[in-house]
Amino acid sequence: MDEIPKATLAPSELEEVGSLLEDLKKLRETLIRETAEHRVNLNDINPAYQLSAENLLYYLSLRRHDIRPTQQRLASLGLSSLGRSESCVLATLDAVIRTLAALLGHPLPDPETETIQRVGIQDGPRLLTEHTDQLLGSATNERNVRIMVTMPTEAAHDESIIHSLLAKGMNCMRINCAHDAPETWKAMISNLRKATEATGIDCRIFMDLGGPKIRTSEIQPGPKVVHIRPKRTEYGITVIPARIWLAPEESPSDAPGDCEAEFRVSESFLKCLNRFDEITLEDARKKSRKWTVVEISDSGCCVESIKACYVVPGTKLHLRNGEPEKVCSTIGDFPPHPGFVLLNRDDSLIVTAQPVSGHSEIRDSKGKILTPATISCTMPEIASQVRPGETIWFDDGKIGGVIEKVEEASFLVKIQHAHPGGSKLRGGKGINLPDSELNIAAITSEDVDNLAFIAEHADAVEMSFANSAQDVRLLEKSLEAINANKPAIILKIETLEGFENLPSMLLAAMRWPSCGVMIARGDLAVECGYERLAEVQEEILWVCEAAHVPVIWATQVLENLAQKGMPSRAEISDVVMAHRAECVMLNKGPHIIEAVEVLDNILKRMQNHQRKKRAMLRELRLAHMKP
Repeated sequence: MDEIPKATLAPSELEEVGSLLEDLKKLRETLIRETAEHRVNLNDINPAYQLSAENLLYYLSLRRHDIRPTQQRLASLGLSSLGRSESCVLATLDAVIRTLAALLGHPLPDPETETIQRVGIQDGPRLLTEHTDQLLGSATNERNVRIMVTMPTEAAHDESIIHSLLAKGMNCMRINCAHDAPETWKAMISNLRKATEATGIDCRIFMDLGGPKIRTSEIQPGPKVVHIRPKRTEYGITVIPARIWLAPEESPSDAPGDCEAEFRVSESFLKCLNRFDEITLEDARKKSRKWTVVEISDSGCCVESIKACYVVPGTKLHLRNGEPEKVCSTIGDFPPHPGFVLLNRDDSLIVTAQPVSGHSEIRDSKGKILTPATISCTMPEIASQVRPGETIWFDDGKIGGVIEKVEEASFLVKIQHAHPGGSKLRGGKGINLPDSELNIAAITSEDVDNLAFIAEHADAVEMSFANSAQDVRLLEKSLEAINANKPAIILKIETLEGFENLPSMLLAAMRWPSCGVMIARGDLAVECGYERLAEVQEEILWVCEAAHVPVIWATQVLENLAQKGMPSRAEISDVVMAHRAECVMLNKGPHIIEAVEVLDNILKRMQNHQRKKRAMLRELRLAHMKP
């Protein structure tokens, strides 16, 4: 190939360019050699992912080297520093090498003469877009990042919920198989089908396997008592009475949303009530209280109390309406408060494999601890797999401790992290053991039972706690066993092991026709530590972009907005970060429709400013920049 004229450079600059060119050529040779050594792993890759898998290997080889000094040298010359090369590693490196060769007037290398597979600079983003469309559905003209929403139980009974979510921008419906039942899931899907047909809006269905989630077992229930509390000023003056719903015994619940409590009474008692009647009672503290009837309907009545009271089953209600004959009823039975174990720092907690109800510590009359607080867990086999010195976390990291002693069927935990006034540990809360090497099946028997339903109704199955390539192959074999090759596979990364094994899991998932990754930041933050979460989620985004595999950004996105109706500033910044994923997931909440609308708005705005790691330099609209 003919030489081209040298650029006009100072001798020192020519020397620097020559040195850089040699360094990059050596780096390129290293990448090709290391990738060739691992190419045997690509034999079973689906044809749609062949080039993507090859690019992933190039990227992993590149990231085995610290090229920061080289990046700084390239940037000083105004050249690409390889900082956005994820989707097309070798092509980006070749482009820089060709530029350096041109500056020196050297013959330009011709990549077409090589037999090496490579993803072109334009091909990388195209492949990611194709895989994203296949998994998540086509993007709208105004927004490339999709929105996924976890369905509340109410979506099975109220068709308007899903219809409104679609109208506000939902692209994917997520059903968590750890909650509800197949009948409820089927009703949700039926309502979605009706809504998509009515609106013409496409929406994918994702279903989440419960997986081997370790949780606390049942805790001894609390007392059967309801504390009725009107709203008061700081001076104790009642400003809003407490509203209570009285309904006939054995009737379905139909209490208005503004009622603080609901009690069952006799139907004959309700028929005697009129507006403004007074009902008297003696609460659990032997305090005399008065309720006033304010509303009456066919399904019950609403009463108000201007004083606090404690109500238990069997509390007698007396009607005072001027009638000579006394009219009365008793409040029917109702469930106790969910139990909890109160844990303070330096407390001891026994975790046992025995199926016992959890309880707080037991003391004698002198205050001496007879039995420490005790709980059991949903996977008793872990009791024999943990070791002293390992950390343990409960309830998404709200309570933490260190395992001090391990016995045959239990282990003792010293609590080190809890709120100053104590933290309440309830049943059904997650347990994380980030330091422990646990031998637990990746797919539970319940997961296997749910797979047939998922394969029939869903577009994708989400694998919780995916930790190894073996786990991914197990899911694939489970789907093949029921002749189901339809649903795409989503790997939920929520442990350190899963994060560290992400490349091998991606190569295993690429054997399937379609796949994706979810950054499940709840458990992942507990497992890797909150300080490291930002770094870990960044690296997941990079590795998945190199594999052209779409990413779902999940857990607590706009959580305050969905739950309380008002977002925090940090949540808005989190959404801006989430824009670099291909999909953002929202959890259910009373204000979820508003949360979808806000998320849709932010994602559309950010699309003009950023594409993955690349800043998009749209014109700034600042006052002093106006012509």
